[in-house]
Amino acid sequence: MTASTFCGLQRALWMLLASLAAAVSTTGAITETPVSTPATGSVVIPFGYRRGHVTIPVAVFGTNRQSFILDTGFSMTMLPPGLGETLMLRPAGHVTIVGIAGEEEASVFDGPRMDFGALSWTSRRVAAFPSTAGSRGRHGEGILGSGFFRRFVVVIDSHAKTLVLHEPLSFQHLGTGEILPLRFKRGSNTPIVAGLLRASKDSEIPGEFEVDTGCDSSLCLGSDFSVKNHLISEDSRSSSRSGVGGRTRTRAGRLEALQLGRILIDHPSAEFFLEGSPAGNGMAGHIGLEAFRNFTVIFDYSRQRLILEERTVNRP
Repeated sequence: MTASTFCGLQRALWMLLASLAAAVSTTGAITETPVSTPATGSVVIPFGYRRGHVTIPVAVFGTNRQSFILDTGFSMTMLPPGLGETLMLRPAGHVTIVGIAGEEEASVFDGPRMDFGALSWTSRRVAAFPSTAGSRGRHGEGILGSGFFRRFVVVIDSHAKTLVLHEPLSFQHLGTGEILPLRFKRGSNTPIVAGLLRASKDSEIPGEFEVDTGCDSSLCLGSDFSVKNHLISEDSRSSSRSGVGGRTRTRAGRLEALQLGRILIDHPSAEFFLEGSPAGNGMAGHIGLEAFRNFTVIFDYSRQRLILEERTVNRP
């Protein structure tokens, strides 16, 4: 055997071993997380609801399976309590998380690799709340925040209870959904969409809304916005919302409609904050995932757009 023949066989052997290793790695991730692969550059993940939140299984470092909430309202990805120490991740300080009812401190770690079947993502930094009760993500789940939505094009189909992740570069939208432009305020990673509220059939109130998939209501509106536009009716009932910082008092009711582009959402439920606001300065409030229960929702941060595909056409 000549030296060149031997080198050729050696290269072929290495290529075979690499292919087998890749196959084992991918198969292991799919087995660990119930994911199917419909096409190159995308995966389908069945999801569940827990306390009104969409949760998916994630294989952390390929083997440690955890449940994570999808939450566009979180700037950082949050690990389940105690997981950073269990995985012996390198500590990277602390961060203050600002929520609807105040602020809380969280520990920061170097980000682990997270596997979603054939696709993966490693966040530069992740955080984790202490193990005490109270905030979103403190009941055993982690939180996939803005970094996750920037990594993938995320398609949420509430009817089929599936989440589809696409590589942004290869994603093409071929449907007929309503395309809404998204914007992001400086210093904030929560997507913002413009819309109209109708308190009655004859009123139109313009506003900008943060889109918060971690909210289990349709609308949560700030105190100043609600009072200014006379949105709180006499028959609204006392309620409250919980989140980072604790709980805040609200009044619960319904509005005539929410309009986003050409989409009209009839009689959405609303929580009117009696103090403060769930959203940033200048925002009317935020829109929760409940408002989109009759739609397939596509978050495409790479092209700064939100796409709503209706199952039942209902246009003004």
